[in-house]
Amino acid sequence: MKLAAFKAAAVALVLAVSPASAQDRLLNVSYDVSRELFEKLNPVFAQAWKAQSGRDVTIEQSHAGSSKQARSILEGLPADVVTFNQETDVEMLAKGGMVAEDWRAAFPNNASPYYSMPAFLVREGNPKNINNWSDLARDDVQVVFPNPRTSGNGRYTYLAAYAFALRENGGDAEAAQAFVRKIMENVPVFDTGGRAATQTFVEREIGDVLVTFETETRQIAAQYADRGLVAVTPPVSLFSAFPVAVVTENTDRNGTTELATAYLNWLYSPEAQRILAENGNRVNDETVKAEFADKFPQVELLTVEDVFGGWDKIQSEHLAVGGILDKVFVNR
Repeated sequence: MKLAAFKAAAVALVLAVSPASAQDRLLNVSYDVSRELFEKLNPVFAQAWKAQSGRDVTIEQSHAGSSKQARSILEGLPADVVTFNQETDVEMLAKGGMVAEDWRAAFPNNASPYYSMPAFLVREGNPKNINNWSDLARDDVQVVFPNPRTSGNGRYTYLAAYAFALRENGGDAEAAQAFVRKIMENVPVFDTGGRAATQTFVEREIGDVLVTFETETRQIAAQYADRGLVAVTPPVSLFSAFPVAVVTENTDRNGTTELATAYLNWLYSPEAQRILAENGNRVNDETVKAEFADKFPQVELLTVEDVFGGWDKIQSEHLAVGGILDKVFVNR
């Protein structure tokens, strides 16, 4: 009954907007820590759209843990586009009929206009000398990252640590599980999302290292410049796609499919790629990549496909109830 009422209210909200204004309004449902990024991107797109179409556009944002956002859309949140940090959450929408099954083919680079990888943020001077994943399993190190059950950010941290351990131990799954379990034991508190984990580390001053996307380590260090926080990119990490998709189930009804598609295509433009790179994201545009080459350390990027056999296997072997994540997860 509650779900039905929520859906009815969402539909009523959409119908209350006139067709003309609906074409000029987008709801971008995104992950927890992307607020500042889209605050910079959206006004620039609005200018480009005005120049192209002669129309103004209002882009509204919704931010929370990526998986939570996907569930909210299935329950009626009227997203026009999603800009997530985990492919499984877009797949959830595809299986629910909200997004095209072939969503990866709709935009370049498997619908990932930018990417990152899990990296570290440490305290001033890096007093614990934390530089690689092996340091996170030391007895004297407290690690902060969000709950991998509720956060795409946390899930990537879990997978990156597991991938590193497999690489270091010749593919020994038991050794990898023991390594990740030790890291889990070093986490004093599991927050539900990346934003809360950042507050735990920076504002509550809990832990020796925050693990989050590389782009976030730089932004947090800049935001709290008075704290002297240091961003550290480990020599090995896991490629983290930031997938995007048009929520066609909603845009077809809202009359916003053209606008939504233009918005996501624009993220691949040199103008947008430059803003993304300026904010610590790794991009695919070769010219922009060359401009910012000195700002991004060399790193060996492992991939989900090569290490785990793809997201379907991760879902069934790691993330499903009773899977490997449940076996190594240490509740706090």
